[in-house]
Amino acid sequence: MAKHRPSRNSHVTARQPDPSGSGTGPGDAGDTAHHGLPVHEVVLLLETDAARGLDQEEVARRRAQFGVNELPRSQRAGIARKLGRQFNNPLVYVLLAAAVVTVFLGEFLDSAVILAVVLVNTLIGFVQEVRAEAALDALHSLVRTHAAVIRGGERKHVPSEDLVPGDLVLLEAGDKVPADLRLVRLSALRVDESALTGESDPVAKDEVVLPQVTPVADRRNMLYSGTLVTAGTGAGIVVAIGGETELGEIHRLMGAVRPVATPLTLKLARFSTTLTVAILALAAVAFLAGLAHGERPGQMFTAAVALAVGAIPEGLPAAVTVTLAIGVRRMARRRAVVRRLPVVETLGSTTVICSDKTGTFTENQMTIRALWTPSGWYDVTGSGYGPEGHITPSAGQHPAPQHPDGRNLAAGVTRPGGAAQPGGATHPGDAALPKDDALQWSLLGGAACNDASIRREGSGWQVRGDPTEAAMLVAAGKAGIKVQDFLAANPRQAELPFTSERQFMATLHASTLPEDGGTVFVKGAVERVLELCAHEMDGQGAGRPVRRHAVLGAAHALADDGLRVLATAMMSLPAGSGPLSATELRGRMTLTGLHAMHDPPREAAAASVKACQRAGVGVKMITGDHVRTAVTVAAAVGLAADSAAGTALTGADLDAIPADRLPEAVERATVFARVSPEQKLRLIGALQSRGHVAAMTGDGVNDAPALRQANVGISMGRSGTEVAKEASDIVLTDDDFATIEAAVEEGRNVFDNLTKFIVWTLPTNMAEGLVILVAILLGATLPILPTQILWINMTTAVALGLMLAFEPKEPGLMSRPPRPPDRPLLTWALTVRVLLVSALLVAGTWWLFEHEVATGASVAQARTSAVNLFVAVEVFYLFSCRSLTRPAWRIHPFGNRWLLVGVLVQAGGQLALTYTPLMNGLFHTAPIGADAWLRILGLALLASLAVAVDKRLRRRGF
Repeated sequence: MAKHRPSRNSHVTARQPDPSGSGTGPGDAGDTAHHGLPVHEVVLLLETDAARGLDQEEVARRRAQFGVNELPRSQRAGIARKLGRQFNNPLVYVLLAAAVVTVFLGEFLDSAVILAVVLVNTLIGFVQEVRAEAALDALHSLVRTHAAVIRGGERKHVPSEDLVPGDLVLLEAGDKVPADLRLVRLSALRVDESALTGESDPVAKDEVVLPQVTPVADRRNMLYSGTLVTAGTGAGIVVAIGGETELGEIHRLMGAVRPVATPLTLKLARFSTTLTVAILALAAVAFLAGLAHGERPGQMFTAAVALAVGAIPEGLPAAVTVTLAIGVRRMARRRAVVRRLPVVETLGSTTVICSDKTGTFTENQMTIRALWTPSGWYDVTGSGYGPEGHITPSAGQHPAPQHPDGRNLAAGVTRPGGAAQPGGATHPGDAALPKDDALQWSLLGGAACNDASIRREGSGWQVRGDPTEAAMLVAAGKAGIKVQDFLAANPRQAELPFTSERQFMATLHASTLPEDGGTVFVKGAVERVLELCAHEMDGQGAGRPVRRHAVLGAAHALADDGLRVLATAMMSLPAGSGPLSATELRGRMTLTGLHAMHDPPREAAAASVKACQRAGVGVKMITGDHVRTAVTVAAAVGLAADSAAGTALTGADLDAIPADRLPEAVERATVFARVSPEQKLRLIGALQSRGHVAAMTGDGVNDAPALRQANVGISMGRSGTEVAKEASDIVLTDDDFATIEAAVEEGRNVFDNLTKFIVWTLPTNMAEGLVILVAILLGATLPILPTQILWINMTTAVALGLMLAFEPKEPGLMSRPPRPPDRPLLTWALTVRVLLVSALLVAGTWWLFEHEVATGASVAQARTSAVNLFVAVEVFYLFSCRSLTRPAWRIHPFGNRWLLVGVLVQAGGQLALTYTPLMNGLFHTAPIGADAWLRILGLALLASLAVAVDKRLRRRGF
């Protein structure tokens, strides 16, 4: 009988006959989800025990039935097959043909150089394919851990691979969740699920039964494989393992995604195919024309081969590789590490950037921005977890009037029997704060009722615990509140941990006075804390009846600004009070204030978004956070994000849109919130279906499939998971959206420089082939020989053409719209320029060759003049190609010093070729006179002037 694997998405399992026939075991029961069932039903369906777990015999039987708890490994091609795939490219075919031709001509050195180029490009492609597979391997390592389980009533530690459906797993702070679990009991359990769902805050868990349609990010009674417990303890029953977990679904999506070919790769492939056909056609015409003139077939084949050698741009692959490598180096200096060379250019072709919110648009550091007390409003300066910043009264805000019957709570919190010192505590702070005792007690309460810690590591600050609590610690530090001194004098005696039902945390601190029972601090959701409060504290520490409408109004005003709001309260317990409990606190607390916080947008994010939009690149936010938070951040960085106008969509909205209307809806929207990994894939696919070159940023496991699907996958170097990094093409070392904008600029420059090289090199190759073709058609002597053609091609490509890779960015680079993805490598205007320069070279070469012979020069001298004319025209044309639109004299002459070095090197090579006996013998050249040099330079100057005129006439055709 076929084995059953637990179904994905927390589906329940039902009984199925055991394969051995010895009993029953869990099997499939349809589409009911575990999060939608009470715990006792989950226990029954999985045939386990919520207290004793499974016995060892049952564990062994289920392992045989369900397999090990690890992600499935897909079959992969061997090394030989991977290497072979790299040769499946028209450009490689052209190069291999060139290598065969040069061997046929006896030019073994040139053949070796060409084969070396092929080998280097093959190895680069092979390495990139291996790296892509490493993304899946990173997922495997993500789920390998150890787990504490209860089996047969005994606690054991086992490898996570040994877990089976029905196992009872125990978890505490710091543990990695080893499988998908349905919680059966917990205490103040909070879990960081950001890598899986994109939710930036740790999620408070509970055991409540949820609707079956609840999305993964909102399943509070479930734990998912690969997430991290940040606080509390819990126990859960394994409901899915291996490939059936939510992480397994992401693994499946990644395995199904095939990386999209880059625009440069596609354009080079088309260009190489066209070039191959043209070269073969010219060679065939030459061969047939020679036969028609009565030449011997063997001689004509050699001539046709010489034509092909001249027409093949041997330096193109090297130029592509070098230009991309230089772009990689420049991007690295701007904090973008490129993992796949062709993506450098692709980023410059990007038409839309889909960016994560947390850590990319924002700093990923929760920060208190505003404080409210019953007496006034306050602004908090500074950003992140550093101590820099101040607390000042808000402009335009005025303290509330004092309550006429207020009692002094700074000296003692009001309680039955009169006022007393609050738990023996000293005054909370000595900072130069506004005169508002409620503000100081609110800051102290937020910092004392707190389990987070902050420490400095290198140049930054690292948080252990909840980011919200860390923000409250930082705010107290900015006020000069000496929290550690207070805690040393008033140590914590008891606490009520935060739970999703309670929605507040309370701590009891010991008193130094024997007649006091201690001080209680509370922080939590505004509505829940208000339920505990009968009083509020004014600026002098006096108590008065709490004004609920004023508190709620302030909270709503802060929330409307996109801030997360928590309330603080305090009270002093009388001596002999019972255990700390929510019931004892209700109606006895004194409200001290509100803390309003958010993850602040990065300072450069808005300017970078504007720069991208000015460059014609659309920017969209894709996040797992709530839509209200996403819309607020989007508006802050300059993205239109009005959910009422349809520019913000949730995952539920996307599921409700018909497939045929999805691309249009995705095009229109700018913010996508609460989206799943599958929905991110659909978003990228929808954009690509409308012709977009899409870049996607992400840092979590849930982003990995979309990162692979995107034309450019960009991961975060600081906050990103290894899975996201391995799935991406580019890693940002600073997690900053501004770096993406800088990388787009570098990518555009890379494409510009590649285009400049191609526009520069093609006329020479075309002219060389045409010169030989004309000679064959006329039955005349060859003006240049095949060996001389190889000299021109190999030396000028290295000494001159490659120097264009170092060309700096042109002005207005980010003011242009992105190139359409279907735009050819060469526009019509550039094609005309290539043909123009080719025609000038052919005409000039023939005229010069015939003139030299007619004036008494030897054939060797005439050929030497022709070779030097080719190189001279290339040198003059090189300076023109530094810009495809601006005239050469408007370009800074020393803007690219490598180009000047290359010209000097090439000039030295030409002098050696012309005047040294060794080179004369190898390349059949001969010394020429000064008058020949004047003719060469004059023809080169005329060609340069013709190009300048063409530039001016066709300025808008690029």
